[in-house]
Amino acid sequence: MTGWTAVVTAASGFLIAVLWFDLMFDVQVFRHRRAALVPQDVLASISAYYRRVTTTASPMGRLVAIVMLALFVGLAAQALQGHVETWVSVVSIAAALLAVGLAVGRVFGQARRLGTAEDPVEIQSELARSILREHIVCILGMSVVLATQLISTI
Repeated sequence: MTGWTAVVTAASGFLIAVLWFDLMFDVQVFRHRRAALVPQDVLASISAYYRRVTTTASPMGRLVAIVMLALFVGLAAQALQGHVETWVSVVSIAAALLAVGLAVGRVFGQARRLGTAEDPVEIQSELARSILREHIVCILGMSVVLATQLISTI
């Protein structure tokens, strides 16, 4: 395993772990997928978690951003230096762009908003459902990155 593959593998594994923790709270919504609204106690649990991780956990939240940056530096270095086959770079970069782009572009803002618990229950319910759906896409994307990197070392 090259140094850059180790960086990409470690970064994607770390981000999967972060997503796993988020999903432990997000899945509470799943039981209420057919209900018009997510129950208040479920929203309160999810909201409290996202308040901690998006606002009060600073500066630890910056670690996630640093790892995302390391992931893309590693992927770029792999591609430019030819340490892996082209398909590995293409698949890994595409999956990482999807997952990280979705997380940064939508999920973080939604989680921060849900963490305030200031919106009406209807909006909080939709935010919680949207975060769950998008986190599933993110964890699948990061899993593709990790699996592709590991397959490339065989």
